[in-house]
Amino acid sequence: MVAGLKRALRKHNAFILSLPALFWLLVFFITPLLLVLVLSFMSRDITGRGTLPFTFEQYERVFTTFRPVFVSSINIALISTVVCLLIGYPLAFYIKTRRSDAVRNLALFLVILPFWTNFLVRTYAWRVILGQSGPVNTTLLSLGLVDEPVIFLNTQFAVIVGMVYTFLPFMVLPIYASVERFDFRQVEAARDLGANDWHTFWRVVLPQTMPGVVAGCILVFIPAIGAFITPDLLGGRDGFMIGNLITRQYKGTGNVPLGAAASMVLMGAVMLSLLVYIRFTARQER
Repeated sequence: MVAGLKRALRKHNAFILSLPALFWLLVFFITPLLLVLVLSFMSRDITGRGTLPFTFEQYERVFTTFRPVFVSSINIALISTVVCLLIGYPLAFYIKTRRSDAVRNLALFLVILPFWTNFLVRTYAWRVILGQSGPVNTTLLSLGLVDEPVIFLNTQFAVIVGMVYTFLPFMVLPIYASVERFDFRQVEAARDLGANDWHTFWRVVLPQTMPGVVAGCILVFIPAIGAFITPDLLGGRDGFMIGNLITRQYKGTGNVPLGAAASMVLMGAVMLSLLVYIRFTARQER
């Protein structure tokens, strides 16, 4: 009997070891997610909470009344992702091609250095930088490029600047990991075969580093589309995004079922992005 019990334990050893993680996921992820899902189909009572009967009204409002908010959020997230890619791709190559290990390590240190400061403090710093009496406007006025301070705050431009500053390391590091595995002898081989710099980049370099590009884009786009603090502090009404919409529904006498429905739609967009990444990685591995 004891021997049989030992064999059963060895057979199900992996499952037994995974029980704490499964319990954690069930209690702190799946259960709250199911509660939000159920809440998204409920009606709103006079206090803003969910009540019966079940209805699709909240989803209808999300895709009609608040559709411009979702479209604007997707646009801001996409622009921020593209800007991060345009900055992060050459930066990753620059860090990799440094001959000195000290310079390379210093550059990587500077990339992750902003994470050592509280995110809220960094965002407030951008309010000062982009303010009407901040260093940006002061420089523009002193150079005579403008006659009066430019309004940067409470615009989508300010939100994009804050997004790029915040999420740029998430683009640089995955691309750097791909560049580090790249064999630069392939560039020399392409040039020996008569390819110019442009063709070498498109046919040799970019395909080899594409996994890092895709991973970086996913890591930037997903948190950007659901950002709350940066649009709230830098964007104001013009930078209103999905995260701000969801937060307002859970405050005071808002509409909790509407916030839950918006959360589920946002999660659907995130899952769609992850599926694209999974399919891409699966093709790369074939």
